[in-house]
Amino acid sequence: MIKQKQLVLLAFTLVSFIGYSQYTDVINSNRPGLSVSAYAVGRNVLQVEAGLRFEQSDHSLLNTEANLWGSDISLRYGLLFEQLEINYEGTFQNKKTRFLNTGTEDSFWNFSRNRLGLKFLVYDRYKSEERNKPNIRSWRANNVFKFKNLIPSISVYGGATFNLGENPFYLGDPTVSYRAMIATQSKITPRIVFISNIAYDRIQSPYPEMSYLISLSYAFRNPKWSTFVENQGIQSDRYSDVLLRAGVAHLLKEDLQVDINMGASFKNTPSRIFITAGMSYRFDFHQDKEKAIEDQDADQNGGAIKKNAMKKKKKGKNNGSGAEDVDLGPSKKQARKMKKKKKKKKDNGVIEF
Repeated sequence: MIKQKQLVLLAFTLVSFIGYSQYTDVINSNRPGLSVSAYAVGRNVLQVEAGLRFEQSDHSLLNTEANLWGSDISLRYGLLFEQLEINYEGTFQNKKTRFLNTGTEDSFWNFSRNRLGLKFLVYDRYKSEERNKPNIRSWRANNVFKFKNLIPSISVYGGATFNLGENPFYLGDPTVSYRAMIATQSKITPRIVFISNIAYDRIQSPYPEMSYLISLSYAFRNPKWSTFVENQGIQSDRYSDVLLRAGVAHLLKEDLQVDINMGASFKNTPSRIFITAGMSYRFDFHQDKEKAIEDQDADQNGGAIKKNAMKKKKKGKNNGSGAEDVDLGPSKKQARKMKKKKKKKKDNGVIEF
């Protein structure tokens, strides 16, 4: 079972908006949407995010009907340090098209997405512990919308898209084309997170592609559940569209999440309706990196050591702040003297208040 402390953290770590440090106590997944978080999975963490998908695609001008079955997979691994992640994203599917004018059919298998890249966090909005510390005096201060919450964490991505042989999805594209992306992530409230991706894909191919993704995610009162809505825009001479998708995710345990989402396009050339169900699993080999004493921030450990702090203190003085300065009460000899003094006052008729 997930511990109570981890459940509290879970509201900030589910789905694509999860987590405000690189490594979190629970899985940090980009599913169920396609938007990419600004944060990495954490050093020495291997994460598998996979799903099955079905799509109905009809083209009114070409007078065709198509069914697409396939699978999505994303492999993410935290490299060298917390801010860096290498990831592979692939979609392998079968497209079966029926041409209504002729009554013929065509079918093929191939990758509609096959790319490898590196993502690096260049600005962490929540790196400062002071900035991320909750206000213990005010619930409203922790939950109300503030314009400064729109300031995002930012990461950059560089990678390549690969075509294996002649790909019917991308006829005429080279074997390797390049991809660049900027990903941002903002915490609007403790339960709501906004993510945006702007990408330039298939660079140096005959049909380069510009796209954007914006995603708004919400964690329920039961932090095992979350939901999202996402808008995607694609602009290319080969294909342009605007898509909308929404879905839910459920955390089964710390390293395992399941999800489902549905979506559709806004046009009929082609019209697209799709559904995807999947899971994310984390292989957690993360260990906190050891830090040399001279590289540590002294202020995180009670402050810097003062000059002459290790010198022997004079008897009777209490100038330090360490364990040796804890008040252990009077000794037996002091207690006897105090008792005699108190008895003497009573014998002298002094009234004590």
